[in-house]
Formats: sequence, C-alpha cells, structure tokens
Amino acid sequence: MTNSIPSLVEQLARELKARGLMMATAESCTGGLIAGACTEVSGSSDWFERGFVSYSNAAKHELLGVPEALIEQHGAVSEPVARAMAAGAVAHAHAQCSVAVTGVAGPTGGSAEKPVGTVWFGWATPAGVFSEHRRFDGDRSAVRQATVQHALAGLLQRLPNT
Repeated sequence: MTNSIPSLVEQLARELKARGLMMATAESCTGGLIAGACTEVSGSSDWFERGFVSYSNAAKHELLGVPEALIEQHGAVSEPVARAMAAGAVAHAHAQCSVAVTGVAGPTGGSAEKPVGTVWFGWATPAGVFSEHRRFDGDRSAVRQATVQHALAGLLQRLPNT
C-alpha cells in the first residue's frame, strides 16, 4: 500500500463527512491504534464516533455481542469473529460504518493454521458486512502498522457511493 496512515485518515474523513456517516472501530490485535490514528486528526468527532478495544474473548462478547459459541467454534482470529465484531461495533455505537481487526501480531501466539502476521478484517457499511484475510511480515510493530493501514484503506474502498 502506498498511502500513509495520515493520508488514509484524511481521505476517509473527507469521504465519511461527504456522506454524513460516522464510523466506529472494533480492535483486538491493534489495541486501539486505528482509533488513535483517526482521532489524531482535529475535528475527527465529525466522523469518528467511538472505538472498542476488545482484546480478550470476553471483551469481544461483552462489548460487541460476539457470540461465545462463535469464538469457541472458529477461534478469535477468524472470519466469522471479524464479521461479528464489525457488525457489533455498528450495533453498539451511533455509527453506520465500522472496521474490525482480529489477528496474531506476534512474536508469540502463532500456530500452523494461524501463523504470526495473520489478520482477519471486518468492515460494516450501509451496504453490508465485508471481510478479508491478510498475512503481514515483520515484527509485532510492523504487523500492527500494516493492519492499521489496510483497515483504513479497506473501509475507504467499501464506502457506499453517494
């Protein structure tokens, strides 16, 4: 991705404001970095509503309404959980759009099925809920920064046309 995080935030802010939409975040592996990038911009309260840091499975369930059975069946780092997190963020906020991330930032926690760098993304917009899987290389910081960048770019790409 060629766009810097601040540039993506500026673009996203413009597009959300132009459409009269608010966004929320539901973050696990990024621990609030996406919300932090968004609120770095003055005036972000015009388009950023709230962020949920749902690092634990209990937080995913309690804050976002992710069914415990879904986490047990698929694991926290999975497409169904990312989609449920995105939908839950919209349902538990005054926002019409959201981005959700759940992944293995490392250096520990990886497995053969879900190696370090594995991230599932969920995006909710008025057009529906979307998901995508990525695997990023690098250390913990690099994985988290790449996740923030991809999350913002992904929401920007999925915003409905006005």
